[in-house]
Amino acid sequence: MGVPKGKLIIIGGSVDKGSFSLDASDLPKKLKFFEQGILNKIVKVSAKNNMSRVEIITTASNIPEEVGEEYVKAFKQLDVLNVGVLNIKTREEANKPENIDRLKKADIVMFSGGDQLRLTSIFGGTGFHRLLLDKYENEDFVISGTSAGAAASSNNMIYQGSSQGALLKGEVKITGGLGFINNVIIDTHFVQRGRIGRLLYACASNPINLGIGLGEDTGLLITDGYSMEAIGSGLIILVDGTNMNNTNMTEVEMGEPVSIENLIVHVMSIGDHFDLKTRKLVIDHFKPVISPKPDSGF
Repeated sequence: MGVPKGKLIIIGGSVDKGSFSLDASDLPKKLKFFEQGILNKIVKVSAKNNMSRVEIITTASNIPEEVGEEYVKAFKQLDVLNVGVLNIKTREEANKPENIDRLKKADIVMFSGGDQLRLTSIFGGTGFHRLLLDKYENEDFVISGTSAGAAASSNNMIYQGSSQGALLKGEVKITGGLGFINNVIIDTHFVQRGRIGRLLYACASNPINLGIGLGEDTGLLITDGYSMEAIGSGLIILVDGTNMNNTNMTEVEMGEPVSIENLIVHVMSIGDHFDLKTRKLVIDHFKPVISPKPDSGF
C-alpha cells in the first residue's frame, strides 16, 4: 500500500464490551463521549462533513441492532442524517453486490466494538474488504473503528490474552488484522483494563510493530498512513520496540515469564502528534482544558 488518501480513526472503546454481555440501557451513556468529541471529529475530517454518507458496521457486536440504533441517534445529534447500518453476519453477505454497492457510496465507515475475530474471519479477503482497502488508499474516505473495530485495523492484531498473565510466554495471542495500517499493533480499553503487559509482549515478539494502547474516550486520527494525532479525553500509550536490546523470549518455556530490555514508552494526550516514520512524539503544550468525567476510570 502506498500513501493512503483516506483517514483512519481508531478509538479505545467504551461502547461494547466484546464477548461480555452489555446492558443495552447503558449504550446512550457509553456513546455520549462520541457526541461531545470524537464522533464530531470523524464528521469534520470527512469529505462532505455532515452531508457524508455513513455506514455503521455492527458485525463485531453481540447486540448489533441496539448498537446500530444508538450510533444513528448519535450521528443525528451532529446533524448527520444519511446514516445506514450494515450487520454483515457471514462471508457470503460480505460478498453480496448490494452490500458492496452500499460501501461504494459511503464517505465514512464506522466499525463498532465487540469481537475482533468476527471482523477478520468474516471480512478478510472478501469483496467488501478489498473495496475498503481500495477506497482507503485512493479516495478521501474515512475508516473508523472503536474497541474491536480499532484492534482489527492493523496488519497484526491481538485477539486473546489476560492482563495479569500477559508477560508469560504464549499467553498473548496474535493473528492477522484487516491491514489498513502496517507495522503497528493496537490494544483497546487500555488504561481501564491494565493491558500494558499485553502490548509489551506483542512489541517484544516483533519489534517492528509500534504498540498503540488506546484508553476509553480516546482515539488517534491517522493521516497519510503515518501521521498520528491524539483526540478525545484520555491517554494513549505507545510502546516502541525498535531499540530493544535483548529478550529471553525464545529460551524460556511456554507459560514462563519473559524478560525484555529497553522498550521505549511514550504517553500521548489530546493534541499530541506522533510520526510513525521517524518514531518522534511532539507534545502539544497548549492543550484545551478538559473537565474530568466521574466514570472515566482515571
